[in-house]
Amino acid sequence: MAMEQRQELKQAEKTEVANYFNGTGFDRWNRIYSESDDVNKVQRNIRIGHQKTVDDVLAWLQERGDLSAMSFCDAGCGVGSLSLPLAAMGAGSIAASDISAAMVAETKRRAADAQLDLSRLTFTTSDLESLQGCFHTVICLDVFIHYPQQAAEEMVRHLCGLTQESLLVSFAPYTPLLALLKRIGQLFPGPSKTTRAYTLREDGIIKAAMGCGFEPVRSKLNQAPFYFSRLIEFKKI
Repeated sequence: MAMEQRQELKQAEKTEVANYFNGTGFDRWNRIYSESDDVNKVQRNIRIGHQKTVDDVLAWLQERGDLSAMSFCDAGCGVGSLSLPLAAMGAGSIAASDISAAMVAETKRRAADAQLDLSRLTFTTSDLESLQGCFHTVICLDVFIHYPQQAAEEMVRHLCGLTQESLLVSFAPYTPLLALLKRIGQLFPGPSKTTRAYTLREDGIIKAAMGCGFEPVRSKLNQAPFYFSRLIEFKKI
């Protein structure tokens, strides 16, 4: 595929994701990442699985001790599932961004409702490619599901360029079982399947980070029915 065609495809998928999470997707995922009872069994299990990933990240960060001098980038913040508890833990600063303006607005609303120190939080509507800055730690959870392998590896390299010390990412790992489930799911299209979902090969993600001078220091696979996520922490060598 020619470079121009790849760029057009990437832009089309980006627009599709943004439109989805500013519309019906926002309503659906806002319920999932809340305490609402208005979720089905699949959505409830996704909530449980995602929270496991968030809890692991918070536990790993807490091991560092005082976070007040550290800056964080929550790339693809959603409705603030990570940014808000991280702020409550005393993080020095948190740049929360998402491709969806609706998601960013909800994160800001939840932060205000929780009476968090908003001076430590900045909110930006942005895709991953457009993120800029320099942070102590960059975190990107369950966002790469919208990126095919090559694009995800490009994003790993981009995010490595934004962090001084560590990068934490989670993604749906490629396994034969997940590949089979995905093929089966594609036979039954429906209104809820409005964005593509990609599984990624872990060795490619690790190779991309290592090429930028980062090494994996720990990882964990979190799973619940209908949720599979590999969490990896990379540190600058």
